[in-house]
Amino acid sequence: MPQNQSDGRHVSRETELVFDPGMGSGTEVSGEATPWKDPQSWRAPEVSRETGSDQSGVGPDTPIARAARAAMSVRGNGDDLWPRPSECRVLSIANQKGGVGKTTTAVNLAASLAMHGNRVLVVDLDPQGNASTALGMERDENSRSIYHCLVEDAEMRQLALPVPDIPNLWCVPATIDLAGAEIELVSLVAREARLKRAFAAFDSSELDYILVDCPPSLGLLTVNAMVACAEVLIPIQCEYYALEGLGQLLRNVELVKSHLNPTLEISTIVLTMYDARTRLASQVADEVRQHFGDLVLNTLVPRSVRVSEAPSYGQSVMTYDPASTGAAAYLEAAREMAHRAKTGVGN
Repeated sequence: MPQNQSDGRHVSRETELVFDPGMGSGTEVSGEATPWKDPQSWRAPEVSRETGSDQSGVGPDTPIARAARAAMSVRGNGDDLWPRPSECRVLSIANQKGGVGKTTTAVNLAASLAMHGNRVLVVDLDPQGNASTALGMERDENSRSIYHCLVEDAEMRQLALPVPDIPNLWCVPATIDLAGAEIELVSLVAREARLKRAFAAFDSSELDYILVDCPPSLGLLTVNAMVACAEVLIPIQCEYYALEGLGQLLRNVELVKSHLNPTLEISTIVLTMYDARTRLASQVADEVRQHFGDLVLNTLVPRSVRVSEAPSYGQSVMTYDPASTGAAAYLEAAREMAHRAKTGVGN
């Protein structure tokens, strides 16, 4: 690793952790400007040669100290509580294209909100059960899941399980049984409103957010989510194919709104897998912002190896590596969501 010429500290050429007291969190800087913030705002604080501390008085300015401060900021503390909505917000996270970051977005937004004082329930409506895995839900062939709520009318409260290591966060898991739910739902009365009925019987007054992770399709499970929710959050990958399939999703949202749920609105769009090295990513982001305006969060979520690694340890990236670029980006995205709930932007 090259040596920093000014003070003799060793700094990785690939990743250097920086911390700005005014920002409230740290992040990684990898060669070029971090995409979700103004490049001018990312600066290393001045360091006192006598004490080794930066001039803000936040402690020694070493890579380890900066990483620790970043991790503590992401994990949240009693002095860093975000606004809570006046009533529970119920959002379906939907996009029929696979691999755009629906589950990753649901899990990490939920973890970030819970770490900063909001009470959050994640409902895993994807038969693959990836959100359940990322939140550390232990499942076997006898486990009860959202399937039993949709098909057997089990109560939602009996299915919600606390997420390990993250207070204020619960998950209704999915199991492989859910794969056959769409076929079984066909013969049931009011098949499109089964999840809505479950939510109506569930006391959500003690929650601030319910996030429904939808499967990568526009079938009955996704329709159930849209009928049960007041808002749709759409993760969009910063690539051409993601834009190509967006039109069909918007048409389906309009159909559900016209015939089944008049209150349904697209409230939030998150740009994911942003690669600042490619011109295409910037063009896709510009096109989405031009078309959807204030619905698009200012935060751009970059590609991050840590985000991909975290589920294999049964964790969100917020607990697996709080100082990584992915954690910092999802933290800022969740912060935007929380403050928009207070101001009404995008709702």
